[in-house]
Amino acid sequence: MFARRPVYLKTAAVVASAVGFTAIGLNKAIAPRVSQQFYRTTGRNILIRGMATASTIKLETELSPEYYVKGSRKETVKLTSELLQENHDKHHIFFNADGFHDHIAHHLLTLYALNATPPEIKQAYTNNLSYQRHLTAPNKPIVTAMHDPEKFATYLGKGKHYPDFLHFFREEISSKGWETVLNETLFKGDPRSDDMLVRLFAGFLHPLIHLGFGVEFRQPAIIAEALAQAAVHDNYMAPFFLGAEKAARQNAATGKKIPAMMQLISRARADPTISSSAHWSDGNKLRDGVLSRCAEEIVALTGEYRVPSASLLREKTAESLNAAVCFTAAAQRPEREVKFDFFYMHTVNAGIFFTAFMNLESLSDASKIRLLEWKVRGDVAMYASRGAPALLLDEVKGYTGRHGRLQGWEELVARVRVYGDDGHASKLLRAVRHGEGICREWEGKEGFDIKGDVWLKVGNMVVDSVEGGGPTWVRSCGFEEAWEEVPRRKVEKARV
Repeated sequence: MFARRPVYLKTAAVVASAVGFTAIGLNKAIAPRVSQQFYRTTGRNILIRGMATASTIKLETELSPEYYVKGSRKETVKLTSELLQENHDKHHIFFNADGFHDHIAHHLLTLYALNATPPEIKQAYTNNLSYQRHLTAPNKPIVTAMHDPEKFATYLGKGKHYPDFLHFFREEISSKGWETVLNETLFKGDPRSDDMLVRLFAGFLHPLIHLGFGVEFRQPAIIAEALAQAAVHDNYMAPFFLGAEKAARQNAATGKKIPAMMQLISRARADPTISSSAHWSDGNKLRDGVLSRCAEEIVALTGEYRVPSASLLREKTAESLNAAVCFTAAAQRPEREVKFDFFYMHTVNAGIFFTAFMNLESLSDASKIRLLEWKVRGDVAMYASRGAPALLLDEVKGYTGRHGRLQGWEELVARVRVYGDDGHASKLLRAVRHGEGICREWEGKEGFDIKGDVWLKVGNMVVDSVEGGGPTWVRSCGFEEAWEEVPRRKVEKARV
């Protein structure tokens, strides 16, 4: 039998549960004094008193994000929390009927991590406020019905039920804690959780990115937003993810050699069935192209990838981000100014959060492996869906800057903090900077093509590209049509 816990530990556990945190490791973490303010979870200190809840956003200066710029956040922590709370309370996750995503939470948390000033954070919020969609009140009978698994399924994939799912997951997190809810909702391994995991990867990774911010900054309310967001996305990728997983099990049984992620990328381009599967005319090039015209081929290819042991999770997490940065940065046209593909960019922006996911003590090794394998397989399919472009790594290695010189990280961060977009650029720069740090340990190994000073060159490319003329991003960079509005390079600006 377990020993009885002292009263102060019972009290702390009750408080932790009430605000949406489980009390994992509580006995080990709280010193035998009631005045102790912290408990340890996944390697970070989290305040018990006044902490965030399933419906209240409260950032804490004591928490260190995956990558952050050092500096005092005393002036920004309150403002950022208040603006995130307003966004949580007032705005739908889609700002229009076409399912375009509200990026305010992503943007503000990224700027907060980059040590932006209060005016910079306020301006970013104001810039993206006018077009947001009002969040309606939840339908309480529907929320109640969602506790029945069969009825829960009837509301999935419908954007109008976002307020209902948000309220449902708030209730679940308040009752059970966010770690338990994540395991039950996404990683239980039954048909319902498998379906939700598929939806997490939908919408070009937006639900996954949103969840990453919630976990990284330990905000149960943002985790509730992410799960509700996943619930209202579709699940057309289910045959792909589950099929590739089945193929991977078969390959494991035969001991088939596991390729590096960049090998899969190269083979996707070399396979004419896969590389030509997406057409410029496709409305959704992933769904209507790759997953329709070469379903068997992409399942067979990505099913070769697996993470055979939990001992490799750190390395494979770093490799996956390195590969995403590589194919995103190297997909250039030598005759055009540097631009990044809008869809590829999301594979990088999602990659930063896998360090946080891998550090979750509440997540089993099997679940971590599964999550990472799905990310890699999905990224390979995403690469193919944009026309599987040639990857010109020399364009990256030879980059000298838009004005003939490279800037340091501090200068790049200062520029991107005031860049007037919806947060994609700052997210991309932060993810690249994070990648430099986590990949350094494995430089020289196969699959780590971005290394050394190339990271800084990619960072310069990011900021230069969004500040340059023409479209901010290219969409579907493997097609000539995507580059038509991008300015041609002048001879004196040649990068290589």
